[in-house]
Amino acid sequence: MAEIIRPSTVLPANRSLFHVITSDGIDLIGEVSAPLGVSRGAILCLHPLPTAGGMMDSHVFKKAANRLPSMAGITVVRFNSRGTSSEVGQSTGVFDNGGAERLDVEAMLNFCFETLHLTNLWVVGWSCGTDLALRHAKDSRHKGLILLSPPLRTTKDTDLLYWNNDPRPITALVPEFDDYLRPEQARERFSIVPSIKIVATDGAKHLWLGEPFVHKVLSQINSIVTSDAQDLPLEF
Repeated sequence: MAEIIRPSTVLPANRSLFHVITSDGIDLIGEVSAPLGVSRGAILCLHPLPTAGGMMDSHVFKKAANRLPSMAGITVVRFNSRGTSSEVGQSTGVFDNGGAERLDVEAMLNFCFETLHLTNLWVVGWSCGTDLALRHAKDSRHKGLILLSPPLRTTKDTDLLYWNNDPRPITALVPEFDDYLRPEQARERFSIVPSIKIVATDGAKHLWLGEPFVHKVLSQINSIVTSDAQDLPLEF
């Protein structure tokens, strides 16, 4: 019998912890949540700002790992960037405001492709993680970017212009009441990359608090990764 999806819902998946060593010797800790059956696609999650409490267990990404493998057949890869801790442990190193984190992103993409052998991989950044995606996730092997609440805090116009010459799709989910960049501001800032799709979300705030907004985000991710047209079910 189907059950209502709640904040605490954890659906079946193959879950395993991992360690990845970056090229400068940082030990990144993370978790893979894979479908019990065939994977239809995958996401690599770049979490919000660690100095503001962001980590691999930030609620949207935790719920993605708890639900998407079963509900959508999507493999979810989460990790703590350098100097960041969560319930599973702390990655070594110190936060570098998005600079040395380039090596974290590169190491994780190599892990996804060369160790996990994932296909149809998309990079999903949230808040600070969107800056990491736009600045550093330029590996030609992934399928595109999904940006949640992009603040464009450290992303420069030169970073955006890079994506003008890259054909891969980028979708930015922008909350109506975002603390940093609201839809009209996002359209202006992203205007130099006209191919970026801006999806304004009525009523939402930067942290996507509340199950209706989590459902919207996860449904959008599923639609982009698997091409499913319908939203995820509210019961499963």
